[in-house]
Amino acid sequence: MRDIRHDIKVYFQPAFLICVAVLAIAGGGMSIAVKSFGVYLRKEPLSLKKSLGLLDEKQLVPYSVIEKRKILNEEIINELGTEDYIQWVFEDSDVSVDSSVRKCLLFITYYRLPDKVPHVPEECYTGGGYQRLATDSVTFEVKKTGLEEKIRGKYIVFGGAKSNLWHSERTFPVLYLFKVNGEYAGSRDEARIALNKNLFRRHSYFCKIELVFNQFRLGRIAPAKEQAVAASEKLLNVILPILEREHWPDW
Repeated sequence: MRDIRHDIKVYFQPAFLICVAVLAIAGGGMSIAVKSFGVYLRKEPLSLKKSLGLLDEKQLVPYSVIEKRKILNEEIINELGTEDYIQWVFEDSDVSVDSSVRKCLLFITYYRLPDKVPHVPEECYTGGGYQRLATDSVTFEVKKTGLEEKIRGKYIVFGGAKSNLWHSERTFPVLYLFKVNGEYAGSRDEARIALNKNLFRRHSYFCKIELVFNQFRLGRIAPAKEQAVAASEKLLNVILPILEREHWPDW
């Protein structure tokens, strides 16, 4: 006959008790730390230093902001998951009026309490009826404080239902990257990895920076990949230092 006392002792082993405690805290969704390990199972909100809507337009030369769009549909805002965003149309006075990269839609979204990374263009645009024609990883070269930093990002070409790479029917490139807990990430998977490894801090955040060219220029030839990347680099060289210095939390 088995000794019942021996079976009961198993449940009082330190390893078992620690596992039970961790599971209980996680299951209850409590915003506290597992003090013995310093692990924060749920994060506290981390706000921007300054709202994105207060971006100083005087620092954006040679760009000018010609339109500030607002999402008026509450369902779309709820689906987006944040009200910390800007959708501004920038115009580059350095390039010709008929250039496909003269105007750029800059869409920045900030998440102060993230638990996932939603809403990448691959899903949003295809959900809106566009088809994806090309996808590639890219590297942006951005100069900050006299040093050049290589930042990974994503390049995607979208088009209407009848579009292809040779026939342009509202064909346009979208380029994007993330800022996650003080570091850059070039894809949703990289952003999720950066979030998941942040176990020992009370806060966590991420921000998506998305650039769209040629979206509303019907019948116009979309910029080539090299042209779109170069135009994105130019704008990122202006906008990223401002975001780091004045808007994103100090990490």
